[in-house]
Amino acid sequence: MTPGMEAVTGSLGQGLSIGVGMALALRLAKSTSRVYVIMGDGELAEGQLWEAAMAAVRYRLDSITGVLDRNRIQATGPTKEVFDIPNITEKWRAFGWNVLSVDGHDVGAILDVLDEAAATKGAPTLIVAETIKGKGVSFAENLAAFHNAAMTQEQYDRALLEIEESKRRLQ
Repeated sequence: MTPGMEAVTGSLGQGLSIGVGMALALRLAKSTSRVYVIMGDGELAEGQLWEAAMAAVRYRLDSITGVLDRNRIQATGPTKEVFDIPNITEKWRAFGWNVLSVDGHDVGAILDVLDEAAATKGAPTLIVAETIKGKGVSFAENLAAFHNAAMTQEQYDRALLEIEESKRRLQ
């Protein structure tokens, strides 16, 4: 168990529904806690997610922040080919969400946008984190094949070396 992580929901769009329920419960408890829901862009094909998005606006759940990992690849291929949802930012705004964008690989920028989301009152916030699937592992970048498949031992060893090299460059 990871403290603070209440549910791991995968690709079926259930995370936002759970998050809305948690935010409503926190409101009833008069808690100042916040709820964060991480979603993949492939997950947006699930209808349940959009129902939860509407409910969050209906109940003015400003204590909930969704983070959308916008890497444009899902388990079976590019989102554009599998289930294209153009104009994601505009769609969420049309639903009534406060929408912010960030480079999903810039930790400082992510912290800033999380603070901005927490300061928003009267509406839920979606942070669109523009990312590269597999970033930092050269052979896995932008490939759906590494979404949920195991690496070979050789690939794993190479990935660890590349990640360690990236860490050294940051120090």
